[in-house]
Parts: sequence; C-alpha cells; structure tokens
Amino acid sequence: MNTLTSSFDDEQHKIILSEDGSYTAYSKEYDEHYHSLKDGALNESLSKHVIAAFKFIQKSDEINILDICFGLGFNTLATLYYVKQNNIKAKINIYSPELDTTLIESLRNFTYPKEFEEFKEITIALANNKVYKNESWHVSIYLGNAREYIKEFSHAKFDIIYQDAFSPSSNPILWTKEYFKDLANIIKKDGIITTYSVALKTRLALYENGFNVYLYSAKGIRDSTIASFSELYDIKKVDMLHKISCNKDVKALSDDEVSY
Repeated sequence: MNTLTSSFDDEQHKIILSEDGSYTAYSKEYDEHYHSLKDGALNESLSKHVIAAFKFIQKSDEINILDICFGLGFNTLATLYYVKQNNIKAKINIYSPELDTTLIESLRNFTYPKEFEEFKEITIALANNKVYKNESWHVSIYLGNAREYIKEFSHAKFDIIYQDAFSPSSNPILWTKEYFKDLANIIKKDGIITTYSVALKTRLALYENGFNVYLYSAKGIRDSTIASFSELYDIKKVDMLHKISCNKDVKALSDDEVSY
C-alpha cells in the first residue's frame, strides 16, 4: 500500500480495495463500506447511479443533481467523468450534504481510480473549501444533516437524485417515507432517483409518495432501483400492487420508528 493510500486511514475510516480494482473505504461508525466490494466502487457509481440516471433524463442546457451523501465523492466524480467522456455540454450543478467533516478533509489523501486523476484539482478544492466551480461545473458540499439540508430547496429543482446513503439498517433516517416525501417536493416531474437498494421497504416509501418504481439491471453488477414520477420505457416496472398483496406485513420505514 502506498503512502497516499495509508495516509487516508484514521480512527473512523479504513481504505479497502474493491473487486473492480478501485478503492473504497470502511466506516467504523456505521460498520459499512461506502461501496459494494463485489460490484466495485467505480463500477457501482458509474453503472447504478450515473449511467442509470443519464439514460433517462431529457437533454437540457442545465442539469441539477442532488448527491445523497457525498462520502468519498465517487458519484460526483463519476458524473463529471461521464459528462466529459460523452461530451455533454449542459451546465452541471451538483449539491451534496455530508455529515462527516473529517472524511471530507481527508479526501486529498484518498487513492482514486485513474479515471478520476484529471479531477485532482476538484477533490482538493472540495476538501479545502467545500466548493468547486468553473464555467461548466458547480459542485458544493454542505457539512451537516441531510434531512435539514434538503428542506432548504423549496421547489422542484433536481433532475437527478443519487440516493446513496448508508443502508436503511444503519442509517434509517435517510430511508423513511417522510424523507422521500421531502425528495418528492424537490425533484422535477421527469426527474430520476437512483438507489442501490432493492428492499421492499425502500420501494414502498417511494411508491407511497407517488413514484413509479423500476428494476434497473446492468451487466456486471447486481440489480438496483430507479424511481420517477414519469413513465419510463425500456426498463422493467415493479408491480408494486402485487408486491404489497404478497407482503402485507411489510411497511415503509417511518420517522416515528427512527431518530435523528
């Protein structure tokens, strides 16, 4: 392990090699990895979130993205990588809450995949100042509670929401039906939510807030979920009424069951 890699580790975080050759990290606080080791950190971000979302959003001069939560920054950096690789000319605005201040400050020492090497300036700017902007891209990190942060947006602003918080079992407050109601208020009618979770409780929380729920499949990764108010095509829609009738005891998570 090289100096950059080992210097990232601290009392709460440990860098880990995932199966696609990219590094992720383990959170001792949440007792979870930031990415699936099996799918791979880079592969998971690109396939389950970025490619999945951009496949369905309409062409636009400006694309607003909410990245829940920033973590190691893979979803944000993978977005910029994808945009550049595909010569997408839209203005990209990415807004991302993150509770772990120490993690953000340590990103200057994280060993990112070679695909992100050209974005080193961006990761350093975010680690130091929590914001990066040029003529085409604006990325800002909010250090604090994600539930409070999303309430700062008062209208349907977002084209894409990456729902990539730690799992419902370890971070349930970011998976309740009330939480998804807040997301419903700030996503556009044709906006896309992506998430790795295929749990029925998650899908119920989306469905009960008016979202259509879809099964997203891609080669080389496990299935995930896409949600949108719009009807999407070339993707399998989940028959939620059938799921509910077969699982009558399963309920969406509620704020009443969890605490901040």
